[in-house]
Amino acid sequence: MTCRAEHMPGFTTHTRRGEIRHRFSYGVDFVLIDPEAPVVRPTLFSRNRFNLAAVHDRDHGGPLKAGRGAIWAREVLAAHGLANRALQLRLLTQPRFLGYVFNPVSFWLAMDGDALIAVIAEVSTPFGDRHSYLCHSLDFAPIGKDTRIAAPKMLHVSPFQEVKGSYEFTFDIRSDRIAIRILHRNGAEGVVASLIGPRVPLTNAGLLRASLRRPLGALRTIFLIYWQALRLKLKGAEYRARPTPPGTEVT
Repeated sequence: MTCRAEHMPGFTTHTRRGEIRHRFSYGVDFVLIDPEAPVVRPTLFSRNRFNLAAVHDRDHGGPLKAGRGAIWAREVLAAHGLANRALQLRLLTQPRFLGYVFNPVSFWLAMDGDALIAVIAEVSTPFGDRHSYLCHSLDFAPIGKDTRIAAPKMLHVSPFQEVKGSYEFTFDIRSDRIAIRILHRNGAEGVVASLIGPRVPLTNAGLLRASLRRPLGALRTIFLIYWQALRLKLKGAEYRARPTPPGTEVT
């Protein structure tokens, strides 16, 4: 069985709340794939081998740069009560561009037919850390656009934010578009992050347009992270040293 890969040319927006306010929005290119099926087209996209754009199993599912792909995601779902459900997995992520990759967040979508019943939000940092958040409703009821899923913040993501408070996730996964919102609450402080874009077939033309519109792919992402960090520092935001990361992989 082969995979019909999809392209999500969208936008990510981050808004910082509190005493020091900050906001930015950038265009991003995600792909949505079946991580357990081979991909035969388009020719400029590959699984587990070099190409203009590619997704490698070792980039996802488990420790940063030592992932196990969909096997890990299945194990996490099974450990939390989904061992006997015939689920379909989809991975929403930024692909490697000419071999380079960095993903601040990727999403494993667990589908029961057309219903989204769980999401593993896989968060990675420039400090070399990774932690994932298993998001689901009570008794794994379908997740709709109005479903709010809470989880404690566990990972040091930004040196200008404390590892305190909680996240609230919302997922609006439709056949033609995706909208994901993550709200970090920490008293009067916090950050709202969103990812929104259409779902379209992944094509060679689309990949070429993306490489011209947003050159260097994930390398551009890491540059923009440091650029926004500099802007925050110049605004007077307090820098916090990286604490010891959590001892567990999943919250």
